[in-house]
Amino acid sequence: MSIGFLLSSPDDAVIWRGPKKNGMIKQFLRDVDWGDLDYLIMDTPPGTSDEHLSIVQYLSSTHVDGAVIVTTPQEVSLQDVRKEIRFCHKVKLPIIGVVENMSGFVCPSCKNMSQIFPPTTGGAERMCSDLNLRLLGKVPLDPRIARSCDEGKSFLREVPDSPAAKVYHNIVQSIQDYCSNRVTEEQGAS
Repeated sequence: MSIGFLLSSPDDAVIWRGPKKNGMIKQFLRDVDWGDLDYLIMDTPPGTSDEHLSIVQYLSSTHVDGAVIVTTPQEVSLQDVRKEIRFCHKVKLPIIGVVENMSGFVCPSCKNMSQIFPPTTGGAERMCSDLNLRLLGKVPLDPRIARSCDEGKSFLREVPDSPAAKVYHNIVQSIQDYCSNRVTEEQGAS
Protein backbone atom coordinates (compact mmCIF):
# COMPACT_ATOMS: atom_id res chain seq x y z
CA MET A 1 0.00 0.00 0.00
CA SER A 2 1.28 3.43 -0.81
CA ILE A 3 0.00 6.97 -0.62
CA GLY A 4 1.12 7.14 -4.24
CA PHE A 5 -1.87 4.96 -5.20
CA LEU A 6 -4.22 7.65 -3.91
CA LEU A 7 -2.75 10.61 -5.78
CA SER A 8 -4.20 11.87 -9.05
CA SER A 9 -0.77 11.93 -10.70
CA PRO A 10 2.55 10.18 -10.00
CA ASP A 11 4.15 13.65 -10.01
CA ASP A 12 1.92 15.02 -7.22
CA ALA A 13 3.64 16.00 -4.00
CA VAL A 14 2.17 15.09 -0.63
CA ILE A 15 2.22 18.28 1.41
CA TRP A 16 0.42 17.45 4.64
CA ARG A 17 0.79 18.55 8.22
CA GLY A 18 0.89 16.15 11.17
CA PRO A 19 -2.83 15.47 11.73
CA LYS A 20 -3.48 14.63 8.07
CA LYS A 21 -0.40 12.36 7.87
CA ASN A 22 -1.30 10.63 11.12
CA GLY A 23 -4.87 10.11 9.90
CA MET A 24 -3.55 8.44 6.76
CA ILE A 25 -1.24 6.18 8.78
CA LYS A 26 -4.19 5.20 10.97
CA GLN A 27 -6.29 4.50 7.89
CA PHE A 28 -3.55 2.37 6.32
CA LEU A 29 -3.11 0.32 9.48
CA ARG A 30 -6.76 -0.06 10.48
CA ASP A 31 -8.81 0.17 7.28
CA VAL A 32 -6.72 -1.64 4.66
CA ASP A 33 -7.61 -5.32 4.33
CA TRP A 34 -4.13 -6.77 4.66
CA GLY A 35 -5.42 -10.34 4.65
CA ASP A 36 -3.55 -13.04 6.53
CA LEU A 37 0.00 -11.72 6.94
CA ASP A 38 3.15 -13.28 8.23
CA TYR A 39 4.93 -9.92 8.00
CA LEU A 40 3.92 -6.29 7.59
CA ILE A 41 6.88 -4.25 6.42
CA MET A 42 6.64 -0.50 6.78
CA ASP A 43 9.24 1.69 5.12
CA THR A 44 9.57 4.93 7.03
CA PRO A 45 11.82 7.92 6.45
CA PRO A 46 14.83 8.31 8.73
CA GLY A 47 14.24 9.96 12.03
CA THR A 48 11.92 9.90 15.00
CA SER A 49 8.96 11.94 13.83
CA ASP A 50 5.26 11.95 14.67
CA GLU A 51 4.77 9.28 12.03
CA HIS A 52 6.98 6.84 13.92
CA LEU A 53 5.13 7.51 17.17
CA SER A 54 1.78 7.02 15.41
CA ILE A 55 2.85 3.71 13.92
CA VAL A 56 4.03 2.38 17.28
CA GLN A 57 0.85 3.61 18.97
CA TYR A 58 -1.54 2.19 16.36
CA LEU A 59 0.24 -1.18 16.33
CA SER A 60 0.74 -1.45 20.10
CA SER A 61 -2.12 -3.93 20.56
CA THR A 62 -0.89 -6.24 17.80
CA HIS A 63 2.20 -7.53 19.62
CA VAL A 64 4.73 -6.34 17.05
CA ASP A 65 7.78 -8.61 16.98
CA GLY A 66 10.10 -5.70 16.40
CA ALA A 67 11.81 -3.34 14.02
CA VAL A 68 14.44 -4.02 11.41
CA ILE A 69 16.63 -0.95 11.12
CA VAL A 70 18.25 -0.22 7.74
CA THR A 71 21.28 1.98 7.28
CA THR A 72 24.05 2.62 4.81
CA PRO A 73 27.73 2.51 5.79
CA GLN A 74 28.32 6.29 5.93
CA GLU A 75 28.50 8.03 9.29
CA VAL A 76 25.72 10.50 8.40
CA SER A 77 23.31 7.58 7.98
CA LEU A 78 24.57 5.85 11.11
CA GLN A 79 23.92 9.03 13.13
CA ASP A 80 20.25 8.99 12.07
CA VAL A 81 19.99 5.28 12.78
CA ARG A 82 21.42 5.66 16.28
CA LYS A 83 18.58 8.10 17.01
CA GLU A 84 16.05 5.62 15.64
CA ILE A 85 17.55 2.91 17.85
CA ARG A 86 17.20 5.15 20.92
CA PHE A 87 13.62 5.87 19.86
CA CYS A 88 12.87 2.13 19.69
CA HIS A 89 14.32 1.64 23.16
CA LYS A 90 12.27 4.52 24.61
CA VAL A 91 8.98 3.24 23.17
CA LYS A 92 9.90 -0.37 24.09
CA LEU A 93 9.87 -1.58 20.49
CA PRO A 94 12.22 -4.56 20.22
CA ILE A 95 14.91 -4.32 17.56
CA ILE A 96 15.22 -7.51 15.53
CA GLY A 97 18.45 -6.31 13.99
CA VAL A 98 20.17 -3.99 11.56
CA VAL A 99 20.71 -4.29 7.81
CA GLU A 100 23.50 -2.39 6.09
CA ASN A 101 22.31 -1.49 2.60
CA MET A 102 24.62 -0.40 -0.24
CA SER A 103 27.46 -2.20 1.51
CA GLY A 104 29.99 -2.22 -1.26
CA PHE A 105 29.51 -2.96 -4.93
CA VAL A 106 29.95 -6.46 -6.28
CA CYS A 107 30.63 -6.41 -10.01
CA PRO A 108 28.11 -8.77 -11.65
CA SER A 109 30.76 -9.82 -14.19
CA CYS A 110 34.01 -10.23 -12.29
CA LYS A 111 32.56 -10.56 -8.72
CA ASN A 112 35.15 -8.11 -7.29
CA MET A 113 34.01 -5.91 -4.40
CA SER A 114 34.50 -2.13 -4.35
CA GLN A 115 33.56 0.20 -1.51
CA ILE A 116 31.45 2.99 -3.03
CA PHE A 117 30.48 4.34 0.42
CA PRO A 118 33.41 3.43 2.65
CA PRO A 119 32.44 2.78 6.27
CA THR A 120 34.83 5.35 7.75
CA THR A 121 33.71 4.63 11.33
CA GLY A 122 33.17 0.89 10.94
CA GLY A 123 29.70 0.98 9.40
CA ALA A 124 26.74 -0.98 10.75
CA GLU A 125 29.00 -3.79 11.92
CA ARG A 126 30.81 -1.54 14.39
CA MET A 127 27.63 0.23 15.44
CA CYS A 128 25.91 -3.10 16.15
CA SER A 129 28.89 -4.27 18.17
CA ASP A 130 28.90 -1.02 20.18
CA LEU A 131 25.13 -1.13 20.81
CA ASN A 132 24.82 -4.90 21.30
CA LEU A 133 22.52 -5.37 18.29
CA ARG A 134 22.40 -8.11 15.68
CA LEU A 135 23.76 -7.30 12.24
CA LEU A 136 21.33 -9.18 10.01
CA GLY A 137 23.30 -8.66 6.82
CA LYS A 138 25.21 -6.36 4.52
CA VAL A 139 23.45 -5.98 1.16
CA PRO A 140 25.83 -5.02 -1.66
CA LEU A 141 24.89 -2.56 -4.37
CA ASP A 142 23.66 -4.38 -7.44
CA PRO A 143 22.15 -2.43 -10.35
CA ARG A 144 20.00 -5.45 -11.15
CA ILE A 145 17.98 -4.82 -7.97
CA ALA A 146 16.82 -1.42 -9.27
CA ARG A 147 16.15 -2.85 -12.72
CA SER A 148 14.03 -5.65 -11.27
CA CYS A 149 12.06 -3.17 -9.16
CA ASP A 150 11.51 -0.85 -12.15
CA GLU A 151 10.26 -3.80 -14.20
CA GLY A 152 8.06 -5.13 -11.40
CA LYS A 153 10.01 -8.38 -11.21
CA SER A 154 11.37 -10.28 -8.24
CA PHE A 155 15.11 -9.76 -7.98
CA LEU A 156 15.36 -13.00 -6.01
CA ARG A 157 13.80 -14.92 -8.91
CA GLU A 158 15.65 -13.02 -11.62
CA VAL A 159 19.16 -13.40 -10.15
CA PRO A 160 18.90 -16.03 -7.40
CA ASP A 161 22.64 -16.76 -7.27
CA SER A 162 23.79 -13.14 -6.92
CA PRO A 163 25.64 -12.10 -3.75
CA ALA A 164 22.79 -9.69 -2.86
CA ALA A 165 20.12 -12.41 -3.24
CA LYS A 166 22.09 -14.67 -0.91
CA VAL A 167 22.29 -11.88 1.69
CA TYR A 168 18.54 -11.22 1.37
CA HIS A 169 17.80 -14.90 1.98
CA ASN A 170 20.07 -14.92 5.06
CA ILE A 171 18.37 -11.78 6.41
CA VAL A 172 14.91 -13.30 5.97
CA GLN A 173 16.05 -16.50 7.68
CA SER A 174 17.51 -14.51 10.61
CA ILE A 175 14.23 -12.60 11.02
CA GLN A 176 12.21 -15.83 10.89
CA ASP A 177 14.49 -17.39 13.51
CA TYR A 178 14.14 -14.33 15.75
CA CYS A 179 10.32 -14.38 15.49
CA SER A 180 10.15 -18.15 16.10
CA ASN A 181 12.39 -17.87 19.17
CA ARG A 182 10.30 -15.00 20.50
CA VAL A 183 7.09 -17.00 20.16
CA THR A 184 8.74 -19.98 21.91
CA GLU A 185 9.93 -17.71 24.75
CA GLU A 186 6.45 -16.19 25.15
CA GLN A 187 4.84 -19.62 25.24
CA GLY A 188 7.36 -20.77 27.85
CA ALA A 189 6.60 -17.72 29.98
CA SER A 190 2.83 -18.43 29.89
